[in-house]
Amino acid sequence: MSATPAERRLPSRRQAARLAAVQALYQWQEGEHAPAEIIEQFLSVRTSEAGEGGMRRDADRPLFKDVVEGSVAHRGDLEQIVAAALADGWTWTRIDRLVRAILLAGAYELLHRKDVPVRVAINEYVEIAHAFYDQGEPSFVNSVLDRVARQARASELTG
Repeated sequence: MSATPAERRLPSRRQAARLAAVQALYQWQEGEHAPAEIIEQFLSVRTSEAGEGGMRRDADRPLFKDVVEGSVAHRGDLEQIVAAALADGWTWTRIDRLVRAILLAGAYELLHRKDVPVRVAINEYVEIAHAFYDQGEPSFVNSVLDRVARQARASELTG
């Protein structure tokens, strides 16, 4: 029996974790809560919320936690690497905060999660950008993460 269109659109457990991680990083950039508090909110409270502000109950919790904690722990390096991958005239601070959260998480996976193939990591974060934007932001995310990947994991992109 094949899946219905609605079932096919349901993100995987890992996709749900990445989406929640981006939302948590966005919240963290607000500066009102520490990363540990935000992670706890998502794991204990926000898993029962539906929609944009919540996290699916079956999301890959270890991946969620790793992406948030790792992105925060390596923030300085990740921001420098992403900033170096930007086109001329662009700066880290010029980028929308939600796009910065997407790029932080994506760059973290590209640099620190060697278990995730480059193309998978890039595609996952481009899809997250599509969930929030319908203009040029997904292409921007794709372009920047591709440049980061070419610096960090070029051997995976050849051939």
